[in-house]
Amino acid sequence: MRGPRLPQELGLQEVLFASEAALPFEAADARISAELYRVVPRARSREIVIAIAACAIRRDAELWTLNRADFVDIPQLRLFKR
Repeated sequence: MRGPRLPQELGLQEVLFASEAALPFEAADARISAELYRVVPRARSREIVIAIAACAIRRDAELWTLNRADFVDIPQLRLFKR
């Protein structure tokens, strides 16, 4: 929901990704993020990528992304295979 959005864009977003189904970023995710931050190359410019990866790692989930290169070097992260 970042940035200005038109009402119809927000409506479509809600249909695709319902707000009530969003998972919160919790303290356990922050701890994993901190651990990853210490070992991932170029971590300073990748805080959001690391936070997303931490959420997937904690939930033992495979991450689906169109930007595999952003995530491929993160330890313990499993990327969804097409």
